[in-house]
Amino acid sequence: MILGIDEVGRGPWAGPLVVGAVVLGGAEIAGLTDSKLLTKKRRDSLDGLVRAQAAGIGLGWVHADELDAIGLAAALRLATKRAVEQITAPYHEIIIDGTINFLQDTTKASYVTTLKKADLLIPSVSAASIIAKVARDDYMALQDTIYPGYGFTSHVGYGTAMHRTAIENLGVTPLHRLSFAPLAKYRVVTSEQTVAAQQPHKTSKAIGDAGEDAAAIYLQDQGHEIMHRNWKTKFCEIDIVSRQQDVIFFTEVKYRRQPNQGGGLGAITPAKRQQMTFAAELYALKYKLAKSDLRLAVISATGQPAMVETFLEIE
Repeated sequence: MILGIDEVGRGPWAGPLVVGAVVLGGAEIAGLTDSKLLTKKRRDSLDGLVRAQAAGIGLGWVHADELDAIGLAAALRLATKRAVEQITAPYHEIIIDGTINFLQDTTKASYVTTLKKADLLIPSVSAASIIAKVARDDYMALQDTIYPGYGFTSHVGYGTAMHRTAIENLGVTPLHRLSFAPLAKYRVVTSEQTVAAQQPHKTSKAIGDAGEDAAAIYLQDQGHEIMHRNWKTKFCEIDIVSRQQDVIFFTEVKYRRQPNQGGGLGAITPAKRQQMTFAAELYALKYKLAKSDLRLAVISATGQPAMVETFLEIE
């Protein structure tokens, strides 16, 4: 019962830092190794097996604005804590890939062993490496639809020649880490116009998608497994369907550019609630979940970059 921990996204110029935490709990999954040594197809396959068979998994996310505010070292500690907080399965030891105990200032410190190349040697650490890599890569691929022209799918935020050229032509986005030396010049601004000039124009749909991205990440941080996003039929639509333990949540995401413009729950009229109930029942019927605990919820997000304000279950 080892809790394995590994991180991805320490060095990119853009995108989140993600820490994976996995307790395999006796599950034996062939082929686990350092995620960087695997093809994308193999990583995706192993990611599915880990999620299905592991006793516990967690993902800790720290986004660029937060990383810029607190620094990389603190961000690594924070992401690790967030990942570990999602683990409810029992374990007797924590193994962190590398040489630094990111839980040193927590009650978990005494359980920790640090080990170089642990992602090659310890199956639970390999699994943590894989789920973190897949989650981050999928997130960065999604950013291509929100910030076209940067090629985030191919370089996932690293400082490639293609990425550098895109920044020179298009400016930076909220995904970029302006505390990193190659981008430091973009951090010095003198007016709102300068900030706007450094960021690409976003359509209303792109802004709404960014709100849904923030909502999905928030749910994952709370231990949810995202089952579907923007699930649609000709009759109805659900923004996010997620599973937390034995409960299935159907979440409506409400995004506002500015705070204090009315909460998300206020947007759930009786008619909207009826539509959500119908959509949830239709989803449960299609995927044979009729006996599951089904709940409706709403997330209110605001700001640029989008951040979750509230998450409320709808009674």
